[in-house]
Amino acid sequence: MKAWEKNIRKVTPYVPGEQPKNTGIIKLNTNENPYPPAPGVLEALKKTDVDLLRRYPDPTASALTEAIAEFYGVESDQVFVGVGSDDVLAMAFLTCFHSDKPILFPDITYSFYDVWAGLFRIPYEVQPLDEKFCICAEDYQKECGGIVFPNPNAPTGILKSLDEVEEIICLHPDVIVIVDEAYIDFGGASALPLLKKYDHLLIAQTFSKSRSMAGMRIGFLLGNQELIRYINDCKYSFNSYTMNQTVITLGVEAIRDRAYFEQCRRTIIETREWAKGEFHGLGFEFADSAANFVFVTHPDYPAKEMFEALKEAGIYVRHFSGPKRISNYLRITIGTREEMEALFAFLKQYMSKDWSM
Repeated sequence: MKAWEKNIRKVTPYVPGEQPKNTGIIKLNTNENPYPPAPGVLEALKKTDVDLLRRYPDPTASALTEAIAEFYGVESDQVFVGVGSDDVLAMAFLTCFHSDKPILFPDITYSFYDVWAGLFRIPYEVQPLDEKFCICAEDYQKECGGIVFPNPNAPTGILKSLDEVEEIICLHPDVIVIVDEAYIDFGGASALPLLKKYDHLLIAQTFSKSRSMAGMRIGFLLGNQELIRYINDCKYSFNSYTMNQTVITLGVEAIRDRAYFEQCRRTIIETREWAKGEFHGLGFEFADSAANFVFVTHPDYPAKEMFEALKEAGIYVRHFSGPKRISNYLRITIGTREEMEALFAFLKQYMSKDWSM
């Protein structure tokens, strides 16, 4: 070790899904929306005033926070925005989890949680999912410094009811509980109504999934005004200008078009439900997903081998090499109907052994 290395902070980083450079592929590995953003986004992009790019953006991103607040029926000072949900969750961790007691989150979940905990030196304990990959509320009854969990969970797609979510929130009024709702628009009830009852609740959402804006990086938190102010204080101490001019403008257009949002959401849900039947017909096993992906395993075909065969055929899905409980699973994003039909055509060929690599 070099002398200066002893003062370097070393962490195990998050590993994002593969972003292949080749064209002509079917990309079902990073839970992106297969449909374009709302039409108003393209129109706003065409009208972008290039001269504005030489000026700093509004540090409060007020146009965007006000549009989000209007859509969700909250006050604008109950909204915090950032560069994707990863950014806003990181700010929430940094601001809210400042205790000697460990924060709690599931053992199989979004794998950025332990990365942030390690980066910010936050003690944590993972709580094991049950044999059906479900979060158990009783595991969160212990003393802790905070709680975070996704609903639906990732990568399983399993949804907890609003009553079950509230059961966890009400256990610890003395610490912050973050409900990560990146996939809530694909089949669940948001915890949004609970904000009126619990001032220690934060809800995280994103434009990356249901609003087709993963490339623009927009995430937001909803919470009580005092809590959002504390998070903004940390943000302004870290980077005042997180949202650029173009992102703010396009984000406003994306959230204003409620009809287009609902149409895309319904289409993905319909395709997912059809795809579940196809997976069942091929002998796959999976929990009922309420997200824009399905987490599948097959008793006769190793997931790693299927993953490699699919990739060779130009179909990208996500395989998790660990932990061991999920190493024989594939997470498959719901694409267009045509993309999913191509996926199933290949799987049928693969399982018939009538295919060549």
